[in-house]
Amino acid sequence: MLNHPRTGQPFASPVPPGTGWPGDPATPDTPQAPDAARVLQLAGQVESIPELDALISVCRACPRLVSWREEVAVTKRKSFADQPYWGRPVPGWGSPKPKIVVVGLAPAANGANRTGRMFTGDRSGDQLYAALHRAGLVNQPTSVDAADGLQTDTIRIIAPVRCAPPGNSPTTVERNTCAPWIDAEWRLIAPHVRVIVALGGFAWQIALRVATDQPPKPKPKFGHGALAELGPTSRLLGCYHPSQQNMFTGRLTPAMLDDIFGRAAELAGLSG
Repeated sequence: MLNHPRTGQPFASPVPPGTGWPGDPATPDTPQAPDAARVLQLAGQVESIPELDALISVCRACPRLVSWREEVAVTKRKSFADQPYWGRPVPGWGSPKPKIVVVGLAPAANGANRTGRMFTGDRSGDQLYAALHRAGLVNQPTSVDAADGLQTDTIRIIAPVRCAPPGNSPTTVERNTCAPWIDAEWRLIAPHVRVIVALGGFAWQIALRVATDQPPKPKPKFGHGALAELGPTSRLLGCYHPSQQNMFTGRLTPAMLDDIFGRAAELAGLSG
């Protein structure tokens, strides 16, 4: 048992559901999906975002991903050796009725897999939340852990894969197994969404799949700043992923992120 870095409460790694981790949506009785068929069944029946978050957070449908996320939670990165790791799937974060949806990729092994919250505890998250704060979309510029007070009533961050994958590369089978979760999430939030921001080309393809019954023709191509009309009330906006490599090489800069999220806020009717 190790103490949570902010609350001081002791936890095992991985964190058992319903033991008091900040923001844990599950209880010890939350049904665990052991395979793809059960994921499909549970996702199809879910009726609310809190229920969906709980189900996602205890999913065990992909053996390789379960093994990896839990191995990382035990071995830990040296700089976080004194901390408990969440070590479970990471549900979406933010408003259940968002005007803007940000689509990522998958949790980082020592970021969201450690903290239990999307884009929290790694350098990608540092860049993302700072930009979201500058655009007035979250209440603070930092995202350190799940008890740090970060809040929003306008955005939601989601991902097509909920477990940290080895080498940051989920398999096709793993992506397909996880897909019903993001489909259910979109079903629940879609009536409120005005803008989707896709962080990278893969997220762009995911957004086109979940948000449209039939993608526009010709199929919109991803690019930083690319804009696609998805219907009378929703748009898709492309953004390079705020990865450490992209930021270090200058492929993506804070100013470029500001342009994207300022534009997203404007398109969603949240600016001015």
